Amino acid sequence: MAQAQGLGKRYIKAFLKGFFVAVPVTVTFLDRVACVARVEGASMQPSLNPGGRQASDIVLLNHWSIRNYDVQRGDIVSLV
Repeated sequence: MAQAQGLGKRYIKAFLKGFFVAVPVTVTFLDRVACVARVEGASMQPSLNPGGRQASDIVLLNHWSIRNYDVQRGDIVSLV
C-alpha cells in the first residue's frame, strides 16, 4: 500500500512539473508566434467560407510577421 502511495505521488509530481513548464511555453507561443482561429460569417467571402457554406474555415494567425512589420499587399490582417 505504501508503495502505491509513493508511486501516485511521483506521478502527480511529474504531472505538475510538466504542467508548470508547458503552460507558460504554450501561452507565450500563442501570444508571440502564431495561433489558430476560426472564421465564421460572410465578411471574408469569397476568400474564406466560399459559396456561402455553413462550415467555418480555420486559419493560422501569424503574429511573428506582424511584429516584424512584414505585411504586404494582399495579406489578410485580423484586428481584435
